[in-house]
Amino acid sequence: MKIALMDSGIGLLPAAAAVRRLRPDADLVISSDPDGMPWGPRTPQDLTERALAVAEAAAAHRPDALIVGCNTASVHALPALRDLLEPALPVIGTVPAIKPAASGGAPFAIWATPATTGSPYQRGLIAEFADGVAVTEVPCWGLAEAVEHADDDAIDAAVAAAAALTPDEVTTVVLGCTHYELVAERIRAAVQKPGRPPLVLHGSAGAVAAQALRRIGELPKPEADWTGSTLTVILSGRQGALPAPALAYEEGRLLGGSAALAAHPEQ
Repeated sequence: MKIALMDSGIGLLPAAAAVRRLRPDADLVISSDPDGMPWGPRTPQDLTERALAVAEAAAAHRPDALIVGCNTASVHALPALRDLLEPALPVIGTVPAIKPAASGGAPFAIWATPATTGSPYQRGLIAEFADGVAVTEVPCWGLAEAVEHADDDAIDAAVAAAAALTPDEVTTVVLGCTHYELVAERIRAAVQKPGRPPLVLHGSAGAVAAQALRRIGELPKPEADWTGSTLTVILSGRQGALPAPALAYEEGRLLGGSAALAAHPEQ
């Protein structure tokens, strides 16, 4: 079994790690676009063209499924990706976990990129799944970029700024950008208020990984033998290695294996 994942950068790591945990025996192909990132400021047409190129580079390795590990690409390019690749290659998009966050009826916040915050796409999801629930849309200026470069100071500053915009009564936060899942515990520490219930964070990685397995008729086997499973890294169409910033995160080290741990023993 081979699962491919795509994104402009390392935002695909949480979903890739989730697949690795569910099926350690699966071969993984991760395809990103360091030459063209970030995708967020691009026009929808330009972003779609770059996403199609990244997807085709992954598809050349004949995976069984392709995960679009990027909220922005899922918003703008998912129909074009499916038109190009399905039904031969199932394509799984990433949607913010607004539905489960709203299920309890309590106030919650959605942390997302400034481009996504207030967008018709996000407002549509809120109207569909959170009607009557108090929702705060929080623009996270610079957070995805800081995570992409593993810039600790910039991450702390961006998280603090977004936390300041998050109401005190919020006990649930939707991580509306796949990059944010890489710093989930730092977000939790910044938003959690003394004396309040434990903060609940809703990401998408686990659900997306499980959906990819369902689409190809496979079941989770976390106990499967990982020996022999491979990782192929494609950077703007060229085969390469995990970018150094990826190894700053647990998810990247999980994919990189013992070589990554040896390179970053302090992590």
